[in-house]
Amino acid sequence: MIRISIFDDNDSLRETLALVFDATDDLIVTGKYPNALTAVDEVLYNQPDVILMDIDMPGRTGIEAVRLIREQTTRPKILMLTVFEDVDRIFAAISAGAVGYLLKKTPADKIIDAIREVMSGGAAMTPSIALKVLDAFRQPKGSSSRADAFMLTDKEKEVLQRLVEGDSYKLIAHHCNMSMGTVRTHIVNIYEKLHVNSKSEAVAKALKTGLFK
Repeated sequence: MIRISIFDDNDSLRETLALVFDATDDLIVTGKYPNALTAVDEVLYNQPDVILMDIDMPGRTGIEAVRLIREQTTRPKILMLTVFEDVDRIFAAISAGAVGYLLKKTPADKIIDAIREVMSGGAAMTPSIALKVLDAFRQPKGSSSRADAFMLTDKEKEVLQRLVEGDSYKLIAHHCNMSMGTVRTHIVNIYEKLHVNSKSEAVAKALKTGLFK
């Protein structure tokens, strides 16, 4: 069974989703909350596999909650479920640690598919959101946004490209013909130059600023 927690201040949506999930053979709702003020404690206590997280909630935004949860645990997969379609919030959510971004108008069966997708190791996005991400990736950027502005070396660019493509450290070492220690050194340098603290933040910044065109 896939354990799910729902954080959303829309009472009707929250209850409807809970009913739909509980009627599904492989899903069970372990928590449903109108805000994210106690999100970290609830997640650590209930140990959900997947979290559905709204963005605009009273007291604390969903993106802030994702960041706080990620500081404590990497276990649950976090899917944003929101009305917002702007690129800034999309990238902020990904940078915070979300593995998917769905709009609230997404049909329930598609939300269930997305839950199963992230549990199998994939990512999930509403098609219109995926197009926005691709458009942002393709847009020409000023010189201050390019890799040379961050003073990345050719090897660091190569390693970062592999991170964007989803390679593990072991695969990066293989493809780039370097040791695991060298890979780690390059990644530390990349984090410092991009002013980020994690792989997800590095990937999000690489996409948002158009480092690879």
